[in-house]
Amino acid sequence: MENKLKLYGFNNLTKSLSFNIYDVCYAKTAREQQNYIAYIDEQYNSERITQIMTDLTNMIGANVLSVSKQDYDPQGASVTFLIAESSMVPMRGDDIVAHLDKSHVTVHTYPEFHPETSIATFRVDIDVATCGEITPLSTLDYLIGKFDSDIITMDYRVRGFTRNLQGQKLFIDHKITSIQDYIDKQTLLKYDAVDINVYQANMFHTKMLIKDIDLQNYLFNTDVYELPPQLRLEITNNLRREMIEIYSGRNIY
Repeated sequence: MENKLKLYGFNNLTKSLSFNIYDVCYAKTAREQQNYIAYIDEQYNSERITQIMTDLTNMIGANVLSVSKQDYDPQGASVTFLIAESSMVPMRGDDIVAHLDKSHVTVHTYPEFHPETSIATFRVDIDVATCGEITPLSTLDYLIGKFDSDIITMDYRVRGFTRNLQGQKLFIDHKITSIQDYIDKQTLLKYDAVDINVYQANMFHTKMLIKDIDLQNYLFNTDVYELPPQLRLEITNNLRREMIEIYSGRNIY
């Protein structure tokens, strides 16, 4: 926060960002599908996710208190960080107390397959809950870039209240009209994006869908030129349908 608000006591606002990323891929045979799952588990195992979340925690200026991580069989991983911001608050006279506002970051991964179209969907769920001045919105570009993001859904909410020096309640401590305001414009150009916001409740929702499909980027262990044109078109259509339904949140086809 560039211009900090003058507050009476602590900043008691709670800010939470829920972030779902979907990466879609085509793996033709059962062996390729198994290899894809193995690849995803290696690329996004608990160790790698822990490093990404450590970088994220550093970006928002928080301290890591504890880390819990787990890889699953047959696939998937989870990581949980307990984080905090240490604040020094003046009391009466020369006394100063340290205030520790605890927050958390959680990550879960879910690789899965469509049973008929050989389309794989790798989902990453990230939840960042912070207290006080820390806001997780500054990490959006970093997270989008760290994962192959075809579809993204984001929910941001500010809860509770704090007070200014005159005792007036403040239900939010920063200006926001859209989550998109915190995403780089060059990143936004790659996506179709829509907002559903409830300003009265400080609730903000944004979902994004990749605009262009370069088929080669979505084929696992297959060269696009090995496929006949009709099959290329069929795979592209299946990829787009899968993305549209995830983006829309309903079965369309």
